[in-house]
Amino acid sequence: MEELYGFVETIVFASDDFTVAKIKEPRKGDLTCIVGTLPMLQVGETVKCIGSWKHHPQHGRQFEVENFEAQAPTDLIGIQRYLESGMIKGIGPVYAERIVKKFGTETLSILEEDPEQLFEVEGLGKKRIDTIRSCWKDQKKVRTVMIFLRGVGVSPSFAQKIYRAYGDESIERLKNDPYALAKEIQGIGFKIADKIAQSLGMPIDYPTRIDAGIEHVLWELSNEGHTCYPEEELIAEAAEALNVSAPQIKVRLDKLAEENKIMREEGKVWVRVLFFSETGIAKELARLQAGICPLRSIDVAKALDWVQKQMHIELADQQKEAVAKAVQEKVHIITGGPGTGKSTITKAILTITEKLTENIICAAPTGRAGKRLSEITGRKASTIHSLLEMDFASGGFKRNRENPLVADLVIIDEMSMVDTMLFHALLKALPSSCRLILIGDSDQLPSVGAGNVLKDLLAAGKTGSTRLTEIFRQAAGSLIVTNAHKINHGEFPDIAYHAKSDFQFLYQETPEEILSTIIKLVTTELPKKHHFHRFQDIQVLAPMKRGVIGTENLNVVLQKNLNPSPTPLTRMGRTFHVGDKVMQTRNNYQKLVFNGDIGRITTIDLIEQTLTISFYDRLVSYDFGEIDELILAYAVSIHKYQGSESPCVIIPVHTTHYKMLYRNLLYTAVTRGKKLVILVGTKKALSIAVTSHDAQKRYTGLEKALRDVL
Repeated sequence: MEELYGFVETIVFASDDFTVAKIKEPRKGDLTCIVGTLPMLQVGETVKCIGSWKHHPQHGRQFEVENFEAQAPTDLIGIQRYLESGMIKGIGPVYAERIVKKFGTETLSILEEDPEQLFEVEGLGKKRIDTIRSCWKDQKKVRTVMIFLRGVGVSPSFAQKIYRAYGDESIERLKNDPYALAKEIQGIGFKIADKIAQSLGMPIDYPTRIDAGIEHVLWELSNEGHTCYPEEELIAEAAEALNVSAPQIKVRLDKLAEENKIMREEGKVWVRVLFFSETGIAKELARLQAGICPLRSIDVAKALDWVQKQMHIELADQQKEAVAKAVQEKVHIITGGPGTGKSTITKAILTITEKLTENIICAAPTGRAGKRLSEITGRKASTIHSLLEMDFASGGFKRNRENPLVADLVIIDEMSMVDTMLFHALLKALPSSCRLILIGDSDQLPSVGAGNVLKDLLAAGKTGSTRLTEIFRQAAGSLIVTNAHKINHGEFPDIAYHAKSDFQFLYQETPEEILSTIIKLVTTELPKKHHFHRFQDIQVLAPMKRGVIGTENLNVVLQKNLNPSPTPLTRMGRTFHVGDKVMQTRNNYQKLVFNGDIGRITTIDLIEQTLTISFYDRLVSYDFGEIDELILAYAVSIHKYQGSESPCVIIPVHTTHYKMLYRNLLYTAVTRGKKLVILVGTKKALSIAVTSHDAQKRYTGLEKALRDVL
């Protein structure tokens, strides 16, 4: 093993698991490239690295770090770079230079011991000095938590989150109840909490550990879409995950069920909240169906004639049936694929109902879907989350049974995206007199969250529904629409090249060739040939995260080609530039930004440690400690892009994505394109996707709950 010593000049790449940085060694002209697991490394820090030299075939000589120790810099250049890096809120390049010029090598000791001396620096006032003092103190404590975490084998990238949640009590809380982390801190799951617990000496068969582990496995299964899980399979999964015997799991499972900490019924097991959400949906729908609608009765035949004249159209028989039922029944579902007239039906229903009441609400699961619904209907449409109004004090919604929405008609679009918990919250907020219309494509992917609500509602058959099957003439002229329906029916799509076609297949054999083709399409060919905006009009959709053509690598390469920057922001394993296209990865009710929302970074402020993102023309500010909620969005998963549309969609299709090549995944991806869909890959992979109908089964209890109650 060899040793290197120097200060960090630049960080080229950083993630939780791997960092590439360049350091300036004393008395050496060229920078030295170091690579390895270097969490929370910052520009300007002095590092002592232990490792060995390696030769990378592409990048040349590198020092591979096995272990490292970060220290505050001691020389003037290092101190200035450290302060310039954005580590200390309130200090940027200008003030860093002034402070170092004033105090020299004593700068860091003054920040530590006598920050009042900062008043001697030109331009620094009380407010900024208070910010600097507070941030310096926090950084020191975060470092203490980081050192503790490193000692118990956990990535220090979580230190800032833990300190923000627990403050000065962080280490004490970690020692007393490490499993509380998994429940209380976003992004820190059972595995990390368990790693801490194990390092602190907790036995693997300790009841607290097994109880937390069972609940963890159930929540992990809910992340795969299951609201419940067969008991025997759950026991096997938990035994493997926790490395204890199945009988030990069974004993604790029985105890948890006895204490109603989990719910168990007919051989299936639920976490409490999902069980009561499913049974609650059934009860709320029963309440709605029993309620008396206040809208006056209408002559449906006359209403249909009138609305056709108003809209200057002639509705098909299926469309007339859907409109007729929707303006009479308390709860009605309209489902169908692209080109079957769902938008026309929605407008017809609204046109008729607007003559009866002003109390009409239109909503969708995401901001993008809501915006599209507004464009279709000409009415304001909100997200379901904003409609229900988050109550930050309780963690729930302000709109509920006690404070219902004022509505005679509620229309929910993109219903396939609505998960179990959100649908339950929505139903609780509807007055019993309200009419509810649910619109969606049941053949698309189910929701990202747990459940299969739209399919379960249709399968139970306890509410009125209309399934649209006829493709209309205008849509039939689109190869996107016809191929989408072919894929949905298990037929191989038409991939013969047509110069003016809106659906194209480009054959490329290897992932590297596919990647190269996508880069060319996005950066030059499509903007030049079709005048598509490289950021706004083109969206790459991939089935998986990993691999050469997974979303993670696609984003790194596309960012480099589309939006390079000499001064990126690197924090918490993520690298961002001003102008980057990014996606929110979880619901943030305080910012009113939700999982799947896409925006553009407009500013990065290293002094205040904030970045600003424009989401649908609304500016939202993020503290640097919150950027783990964001990912690059030049390429996104098909699942995350549900309910959205883009003028042009590019989809890599290759056998390396074999585990995710399912018909409904490909169908959903193709239906996201409005003007042009391009598949890049192999016919073999395309054939696998088209013929693979058996997507992963979701275990849910909603269909049974509906049959039992309605």
